[in-house]
Amino acid sequence: MLRPCDMMAVCMARLIRDGETVFHGVSSHLPLVAVLLAKQTHAPQAVHLNIPGGVDPQRPTLEAFTSAGGTLLETAQAQFPLSEVFDLSMRGGLDVAFLSGVQFDNRGGVNASVIGDYRKPKVRLPGGAGSAVLIPTAKRAIIWRTKHDRRTFCETLDFLTARGNVSDIITPLCHFKMYAGELILHSIHPNVTIAEIAENTGFPIRYLAQTTTPPPTEEELAALRDIDPLDYRNLEFR
Repeated sequence: MLRPCDMMAVCMARLIRDGETVFHGVSSHLPLVAVLLAKQTHAPQAVHLNIPGGVDPQRPTLEAFTSAGGTLLETAQAQFPLSEVFDLSMRGGLDVAFLSGVQFDNRGGVNASVIGDYRKPKVRLPGGAGSAVLIPTAKRAIIWRTKHDRRTFCETLDFLTARGNVSDIITPLCHFKMYAGELILHSIHPNVTIAEIAENTGFPIRYLAQTTTPPPTEEELAALRDIDPLDYRNLEFR
């Protein structure tokens, strides 16, 4: 059976092009697995940057498989501190930043700050942190979110943390892509219907054509099992 975590990891990995410089942040197991998958399959020359500052680290040991742990620095080919990642992005040198949030609108706006009124919020979230810098400056900000419902994909954000170069949003149901300033439905994951996506999305669904996301190949699934045998990519779904 095709699992959402495998579909999302593969879909994210396919968006990485060979030779691109790619960054992911903290609490980012899915992007970490996606970067490692891309480098092991179609994009061996992609450059992997991360929070600890390691460049192209060797595969993390199973005991320390984290998206922000010291292993990513200790086993790296070089060091590139986080402050330099921000500078690189603002100079136009960061190709891809994998980021997330809690609310998204149909123009690629991201809320990672509060739910409810800003002065008296129902929930106070971590805030923009690197997203406020990287979403407007990275060439492509690719968003992943393991929850797809109307509270997450809403017509009006409770707070706008960042807007800018969001190119794609990957969810357990589908792949959204930015087109002419608006998120459109690029593809529907296998075993999902467009009615299911519309029911769980708070803004109107638009698309150029109804297409299905190609399922993972046997090569991709084998690589996932090799990279992540303890199934850390599934953490956000548990």
